[in-house]
Amino acid sequence: MNINENYFNLEESYLFSTVAKKVNEFIQNNPDKKVIRLGIGDVTLPLCKAVIEAMHNAVDEMSKKETFRGYGPEQGYDFLREKVQAYYKKRNVELELDEIFISDGAKSDLGNILDLFSKDNVVLVPDPVYPVYVDTNVMAGRKVIFANANEENGFLPLPDNNQKADVIYICSPNNPTGAVYNKEQLKKWVDYAISNNAVILFDAAYECFISDENLPKSIFEIEGAKNCAIEFCSLSKTAGFTGTRCGYTVVPKLLGKLNKFWLRRQTTKFNGVPYIIQRGAEAVFTENGQKEIKENINYYKENAKVISETLDRCNIWHVGGKHSPYIWLKCPNNMKSWEFFDLLLEKIQVVGTPGSGFGKNGEGFFRLTSFGSKENTVEAMKRFEEAFKPLNV
Repeated sequence: MNINENYFNLEESYLFSTVAKKVNEFIQNNPDKKVIRLGIGDVTLPLCKAVIEAMHNAVDEMSKKETFRGYGPEQGYDFLREKVQAYYKKRNVELELDEIFISDGAKSDLGNILDLFSKDNVVLVPDPVYPVYVDTNVMAGRKVIFANANEENGFLPLPDNNQKADVIYICSPNNPTGAVYNKEQLKKWVDYAISNNAVILFDAAYECFISDENLPKSIFEIEGAKNCAIEFCSLSKTAGFTGTRCGYTVVPKLLGKLNKFWLRRQTTKFNGVPYIIQRGAEAVFTENGQKEIKENINYYKENAKVISETLDRCNIWHVGGKHSPYIWLKCPNNMKSWEFFDLLLEKIQVVGTPGSGFGKNGEGFFRLTSFGSKENTVEAMKRFEEAFKPLNV
């Protein structure tokens, strides 16, 4: 028996587990202090009424012989794929039904899609970046290179013709920075991918936070993207499905064998998302569902506004928040990311995520999320302003 030695090349600990360990130790030593978590991007509002009703109805169906469902299609039931298809059509993106695959979330598919690609491919990811992009490729033994995202380019790197990549990860709105590409910028990436015979893996998990109609929610709004891109989306942030698990991946037929290969991969290694969950997901795309989830999204966006305005008053540089649940700030007084994490935890009991955990370009930066409750967000920012505004940073 030989093990996959690529696992030795992974960082020793996962970013969020390190954060959790530090916070738990602090709470044990300071049980009288209230810690407010604005770190991990998990939602706090419950599933909307339309989703719950649909899932209750589906449970009732499963209790009756005539409406019971067993194994479903691995690529998803047509009733849900048709809703996703119609959702894209509202953005003037035409998709065929068999280009849409229902999954248990974007994170899973972003890793599993790598089954389709040779280990010899060179993978390009932005730095800073969501750790899963790097780790899943390190596990497979691929070479990973980085696109330089930084303060000067607003954490929105553009293609470098001196770099040759076969697989390109793009996340917009970005995790962790919250930065959003416009159509002209994404067109440059599409043109680069086509000229290099590369494929773009486009993570659109946070598209629902984009409120400017001029900003693309899907890479398929860009001319030529169906020739070079696969898109991943999730209902985790859109509709609070972090604990319910449902998303979708679009593999255009213009990518040739990749569409058929993905179908074969899913039918071989995946049994599909449960019927009850898919009925709940279907309700997300109804008129009532869209209205109700928009209310939840606006709740989080209001939290982001509170955070952003507090940082403005403290004269702290930041991006994100306007079209994203994430706010990416520059640590005051030239502090390192983990140094700032420790300071916030010890001084005001507010938890965020150190930017250095997302890559070397994240050093000196910090991520806050708007997924907390309104009360906690307001309280956290009150503490933050009291701690940092007098310093005139």
